[in-house]
Amino acid sequence: MIARLALLALATGAAPAWAQAVNDYPTNARTEYVFACMATNGQTRDMLDRCSCAIDQIAEVLPYDDYVSAETVLRMQQTTGERSGMFRGMPQMTEIIAHLKRAEAEAEILCF
Repeated sequence: MIARLALLALATGAAPAWAQAVNDYPTNARTEYVFACMATNGQTRDMLDRCSCAIDQIAEVLPYDDYVSAETVLRMQQTTGERSGMFRGMPQMTEIIAHLKRAEAEAEILCF
């Protein structure tokens, strides 16, 4: 029965759409997150599992485009100069970061 359902899903094209929805973050983005997380929390197998769990949880909550936007804003806030000021003071930028922080907080609760 399960094999028939899987075959039906493949025939109707549901499986590729599902796979894309589950894995909309590119592998390099997930890997970069895990490396940074492990650099902060320790280079152990346990941290590999926890950091991988965290990016998976973030990916479930936050679309990849929103993740990229938030990461961009955070990086721009760290720069100096006149142009970087707009990334610090604008309410829209604050809201973009808030979405990422909420996703990270949820991931921390579930994975750490």
